[in-house]
Amino acid sequence: MTEAATTATDPHAQTLATLTRTLGDGAFSTSEFRDNTRVYLSPDQLIPALTTLRDECGFSLLEVGGTDYLAYPGRDKAKPRFEVHYALLNRDTHERLILKVGVSDPDPTIPSAVPLWMGAGWMEREVFDMYGIKFAGHPDLRRILMPEEFAAFPLRKDYPLRGRGERHNFPRLTRDES
Repeated sequence: MTEAATTATDPHAQTLATLTRTLGDGAFSTSEFRDNTRVYLSPDQLIPALTTLRDECGFSLLEVGGTDYLAYPGRDKAKPRFEVHYALLNRDTHERLILKVGVSDPDPTIPSAVPLWMGAGWMEREVFDMYGIKFAGHPDLRRILMPEEFAAFPLRKDYPLRGRGERHNFPRLTRDES
């Protein structure tokens, strides 16, 4: 099959070939789910992959999010507890790609994408605030939704559904103070 025929049947073929050339053969794996192509990377491959996708392929960052797979049914216990995903869009070709990076306890840390996209700053702060995943190199990694004195991470699966009774200790702000 020619390269043009492969690209016609797989819209991500050229992008994945570029990633393979940059990162090396076997540096990532892929899967498909409902017309979404997912690329699974190790944390050390994240920034080179994002840089290549931005500079050589023309992708923009749409979203950064997190997932906690603690006690997830069917999940291999050897896999990392957390995943951070990056939703990317090529505005010229309308190609969408989702990069996923696994990160483990007790100190979940991955590199920050802020040097590549300033807009990643707020999204990374939200993932940090909700899951406790740190982004190395982030210029202002602090809570964005929860008060600074809040000691837990509410979207982690081990956080109780009704909380731990800490809400009554939150400072009350008037409309003029907010």
